[in-house]
Amino acid sequence: MIPDLILPPHVAWASGAFANGSVIHKATRVGDLNGVFSDVLAYQKRDPLDVVYHVEMLDSPADAGALYVGVTHLNAGKIGDEFFMTRGHFHKQREQGEVYFGLCGEGLLLLQSEQGNARLERVAPGSVHIIPPFTAHRLINTGPATLSSLAVWPSVAGHDYAALAEGFALRVFSSAHHSEGWEARHE
Repeated sequence: MIPDLILPPHVAWASGAFANGSVIHKATRVGDLNGVFSDVLAYQKRDPLDVVYHVEMLDSPADAGALYVGVTHLNAGKIGDEFFMTRGHFHKQREQGEVYFGLCGEGLLLLQSEQGNARLERVAPGSVHIIPPFTAHRLINTGPATLSSLAVWPSVAGHDYAALAEGFALRVFSSAHHSEGWEARHE
């Protein structure tokens, strides 16, 4: 007897597109990110319906021990001189970590401890990022094309956006004075 052969979901590594699975889609628009960008006037001039990023997530069980898998597609762009970025968050269950895999585009992963110590990691195709427990995280697109990153995290982790109501300790701005084309500033 030949066992059933199941075709699992697939991700196209070059684009982050999912196939062969039930996928949930969520778009985050400029209007959803009030208070995230430092240049309030530039933010107010943007169309609130412009998509900053969208997430595709495999429809997975939310039981203890289960994992979520999703891809964030962060568009290229700026508000003022500040690059497009995700809202960023801690996990509600702070002891839960996460893993990011860079798929396409270029950018940064901003990591911050509960004590406010922040650091940046370069995100590029093939990069692997272990996000430790008790660490807030945010993607920042510093490149000319969409930055896509696959993430795997415990389904029980949850998101805590309120803990970062005052923002992260670092912000990343475009800069013609730096060879990277960007500079990080402490807030």
